[in-house]
Amino acid sequence: MTLSSPTKLELTAPTLAPHVQLGLHDDLVLEMYWHMLLARRLDERMWILHRQHQVAFHISGIGHEATQVAAAYALKRGHDFIFPYYRDLCLTLALGLTPRAMMLAMYGKQGEPMSGARQMPAHYSARHLNIVSVSSPVATQIPQAAGMALAMKYQNTDQVVMTCFGEGSTAEGDFHEGLNWAGIFKLPVIFLCQNNQYAISSPTDREMAVQNVADRAPAYGMPGVIFDGNDFIESYHAITQAIERARRGEGPTLLEAKMYRLVPHSSDDDDRTYRSREEVEAWKQRDPLLLARKYCVENGLLDDAHQAEFEQRAREIVDDADEFARNAPYPPPEEALNGVWGELPKI
Repeated sequence: MTLSSPTKLELTAPTLAPHVQLGLHDDLVLEMYWHMLLARRLDERMWILHRQHQVAFHISGIGHEATQVAAAYALKRGHDFIFPYYRDLCLTLALGLTPRAMMLAMYGKQGEPMSGARQMPAHYSARHLNIVSVSSPVATQIPQAAGMALAMKYQNTDQVVMTCFGEGSTAEGDFHEGLNWAGIFKLPVIFLCQNNQYAISSPTDREMAVQNVADRAPAYGMPGVIFDGNDFIESYHAITQAIERARRGEGPTLLEAKMYRLVPHSSDDDDRTYRSREEVEAWKQRDPLLLARKYCVENGLLDDAHQAEFEQRAREIVDDADEFARNAPYPPPEEALNGVWGELPKI
């Protein structure tokens, strides 16, 4: 990789399957596909619950699963740190957050482990998994990740930090400040932009004057890498290279996963006002879940019976999470005051 331009990664050696070239075992590839499938079925159920007026809000990661599962498997779970953003359902699920925890957050029920039911859904966090809480203001996680990476450099650990965001976040000052700091001090941080083509209703050509987010990387002294975010094997390749580079002490990387948001921005959005149905249908032909299934079938890792088993298992897990959260009690109102004030001094 050079600092002069974004780099498109390509796998070679056609005699070997791409995952074999990358040192991925068949079982691990199938496990990655399973997490993509489970994330999709969980996400779809959350959409249905909102349409049934069972929950107040949902923001989806449908279309982002390939990049996110690749990131989860490229990181050392429980060792490296991740600053996710609100679409990272598949990423955090693959890292170890449970469907029950996510459903408790959707319903705002007692026992929700991420915020005690104080936050909106999709504010993923888990201390034991090194998943740092999502911030509601867009892009604030980017300089936060750079700050943690600076601490790691001081402590001379072999840990890395990854932070995720959409391309709309790159119009925020936090993005530029975080990258500038990381580039100056060669910090072990990976900036993973999940470019899904729209910042709510604004297409990319109204968000930035350059063609690619990764075009900005050389200005901050780091490589910019563009890859197909719908391809979970290519995504794993690109993300792994960036992580290895950071772990060697060579500094940060700006990754740009090209993908598409297959659903509206959120449950409160009507995307028909700013993009055509023909555009959406065209991108659905490159649905990352369908591409991953095709890859597994073509490489002899998956057949119809195994797919049916996965679907049944996913349905049971999602049903269980939904029933568990639906039947859980709401927190007592007084719990809203917990953790807000410290102990009053004794007079």
